[in-house]
Amino acid sequence: MISSTFTILLGGTLSVTDRLKDMVKGSRVIAADSGMRHAQPLGLTPELWVGDFDSAGSALAEQWSRVERQTFPVGKNETDGAIATAEALARGATRLILVGSLGGERSDHALQHLLHAMALAERGIDVVLVSGEEEATPFLAGSKTIDLPPGALFSVLGFSSLTGLDIVGARYPLNDFSLAYGSSRTVSNVAEGPVAFHLKRGKAMILARPQDFSGA
Repeated sequence: MISSTFTILLGGTLSVTDRLKDMVKGSRVIAADSGMRHAQPLGLTPELWVGDFDSAGSALAEQWSRVERQTFPVGKNETDGAIATAEALARGATRLILVGSLGGERSDHALQHLLHAMALAERGIDVVLVSGEEEATPFLAGSKTIDLPPGALFSVLGFSSLTGLDIVGARYPLNDFSLAYGSSRTVSNVAEGPVAFHLKRGKAMILARPQDFSGA
């Protein structure tokens, strides 16, 4: 059976962890420009490599010369990451794992990845952004459970005001809570195990640090 989960390799920083390797195992893979450098550490072989290749370098080009490429001009209207995710959706993706999407030298790219992920979630696409150290999951009205080890840090960042927010399974639980836009009330909570979230209205990003127990 062909997997409908696609891993998109982006150019941000990455820490290779067992949790991340398990997350991407068995997925189909598309690399965006210099994101190809993450393929070997994760034990992945992309089926496609897209971008303007302004940052990939000759060593990567030689190492992955057998991977199909789609080359785009530097002066284009979309980022390489947006092109890669669009290609994954065209190939039947229903779940996207955006690897190397958090952090890195370009804060504008990192923020755009978060905004892009939120837009994808609003279209009904299951998406998570990962750096190895952090995981970000768009959260719209409804329910979601994040599997976290006890003691791990997480935050809920409101991309709007939030109405009817429940957080269950955390040191600081909430029940039917209204969060004002821009409030820091839901930053730096601590998981007691898998955390369940419920939301009546609004949109947020759940940002988790599965290996950070500094709040325990």
